Amino acid sequence: MIKKYYLLSPGPTPVPETVLSAAAEPIIHHRTPEFSKIFMEVTEGLKYVFQTKEDVYILAASGTGAMETAVINTLSPGDTVITINGGKFGERWGNICRAYGLDTREIVITWGDDFTPEQLEEEIKKTPGVKAVFTTLSETSTGAIFDIKGFGEVVAATEAILVVDGISGLGATPCYMDEWKIDVLVTGSQKSFMIPPGLAYIAFSPKAWKMVESSKLPKFYFDIKKYRKNLEKQTTPWTPAVSLIIQQKKALDIIKNLGLENLLKHHQVLGDATRAGVKALGLELLAKRPGNILTAVKTPAGVDGNKLVKTMQGKYMAYISNAQDPHKGEFFRIAHLGYMGGFDIITALSALEMTLLDLGYDKFQPGASVAAAEKVLREGWQ
Repeated sequence: MIKKYYLLSPGPTPVPETVLSAAAEPIIHHRTPEFSKIFMEVTEGLKYVFQTKEDVYILAASGTGAMETAVINTLSPGDTVITINGGKFGERWGNICRAYGLDTREIVITWGDDFTPEQLEEEIKKTPGVKAVFTTLSETSTGAIFDIKGFGEVVAATEAILVVDGISGLGATPCYMDEWKIDVLVTGSQKSFMIPPGLAYIAFSPKAWKMVESSKLPKFYFDIKKYRKNLEKQTTPWTPAVSLIIQQKKALDIIKNLGLENLLKHHQVLGDATRAGVKALGLELLAKRPGNILTAVKTPAGVDGNKLVKTMQGKYMAYISNAQDPHKGEFFRIAHLGYMGGFDIITALSALEMTLLDLGYDKFQPGASVAAAEKVLREGWQ
């Protein structure tokens, strides 16, 4: 049987055909008016998705590069920070901060649990002199989202800045940088921005820029002052990823034509359909506050979670994601992010049903998940 590959992971995500084809266009030189025009159009388009009036800087890096940029450009050795660790990517904030000698107060919460603005306010009160709070919009390892708007209200009342990892969440779940009082927002190209991996984006509020001016941590490639100086000349301090930026221009055209609110609604419908489908199989969600980026599903009792993922990938070519260490096999993740549509959800759920039956789990009516998802999709289809 011919097997077709279905990419259903939370990153990288599928890329539209018109965007893919842009990478095959002849390369152009990056220090030319021709490229500067495209570069500035992308910068403006990113501001639209970030919902900010501040400049957004383009880095030739993965999202982790933008995370490191956020840390080293705002802080100095010995500064006290709070990091919220609800999974692998919240954990990464703590790892980066400790790598640069920061006094790191790491709040560790159970994977999938919520953390409220009221809890954050209490932690800040217990942490004198805190300079920054690091958190995630969407914790990609669990599918949970956090109340960034509420965090923004809490942190804005202090001298600290709020730094948000929006790598998987931005463009898929509401996040309005200026309105929500986010001081540093980072994201990556391979999620809802619908291009391949390789670019990261970052923006700073006026409050954060004041900290940039006094930052003493070492920096070179990710020195944001260099990016700001070069943006005034409509260019970058280092050689940019030319083809990726051209692809991002194509993808941003799609996003702007659709409209940000419609893009968010699209992700909501896909998320609702996925959750309805897995619940129809009697399966349990991991996240107490699930987002529309991906759905993390607890592996049912009696089923080998690692084998479940391998079967979906190997036999049915439905490339969902396993849980990450130390919870591998305990749950699995189905993404509904970026250039995905309703029939991608149907495919994922159908493959899941067949996989569960293959592994001896039959505590559901075959087709139940698809029927539940179809109901949501039909109601939400536009």
